Amino acid sequence: MTGILGKKLGMTQIFTENGKNIPVTVVEAGPCCVIQVKTIQKDGYEAVKLGFIESKKIRKISKSMVGVFKKAGVPVYRTLKEFRMTGLNIGDFVKAESFNKGDIVSVSGTSKGKGFQGVMKRHNFKGGPSSHGSMFNRAPGSIGASSFPSRVWRGLRMAGHMGDERITVRNLTIVDIRPELNLILIKGALPGPENSIVEIWKDS
Repeated sequence: MTGILGKKLGMTQIFTENGKNIPVTVVEAGPCCVIQVKTIQKDGYEAVKLGFIESKKIRKISKSMVGVFKKAGVPVYRTLKEFRMTGLNIGDFVKAESFNKGDIVSVSGTSKGKGFQGVMKRHNFKGGPSSHGSMFNRAPGSIGASSFPSRVWRGLRMAGHMGDERITVRNLTIVDIRPELNLILIKGALPGPENSIVEIWKDS
């Protein structure tokens, strides 16, 4: 696996040589510093922990984590994430140039929070008639039965909290890479709002 942390900057469009318009999401990918290397002998599996975006407010970091950074001899980072990568040492950097144009990647992020929403917005329910006198415009309708089972079935789609959950989008194509700016342009939309943190990885 080759993985990296990035910050979603927003969407734009680019044009190919034949004039085709491609919507892309611009991600500031890395540089990510290797904070910790895990081995089979000590941890039971192989992985590296990457740090992204240096933190200037050390007081907000727990003392135990500050000790981890001091032991590694690296600055304090705001975001940490493990990737199943090998061949790296503490202090090494993973940059955008670790990926190539045309690579197929997966991206994970936290979707936008929508708060408490009704069934029409949350589950695309049709709703009731909108004519004069109707009192069933955006209501969910019946949610159970009287005699049996005399309760609401578990998992029934109802109003509730929407968004703000981890989303993974797979089989996305890297359209272009700007290593001098640490930018990766990925075809299509990615989960999360602008300036949110996303994880990008490809299987070697």
